[in-house]
Amino acid sequence: MVVKIIELIGSSKEGWREAAQNAIDEAAKTINNIKSIHVKRCTANVVDSKIVEYRSVVKIAFVVKR
Repeated sequence: MVVKIIELIGSSKEGWREAAQNAIDEAAKTINNIKSIHVKRCTANVVDSKIVEYRSVVKIAFVVKR
């Protein structure tokens, strides 16, 4: 078995969990066999002292079929 890991940034107006899920959802459009994620970092954009966008940097692991 071969496992490949890619790094993506997901974003959301709602929160970091949703940002991570959005990254998984986007990856799942072209990648099969996603097995796990590692949340590497969470950041946010702030405007007028309010968070306007959440971002999650994630590593997504998936099995590569031969």
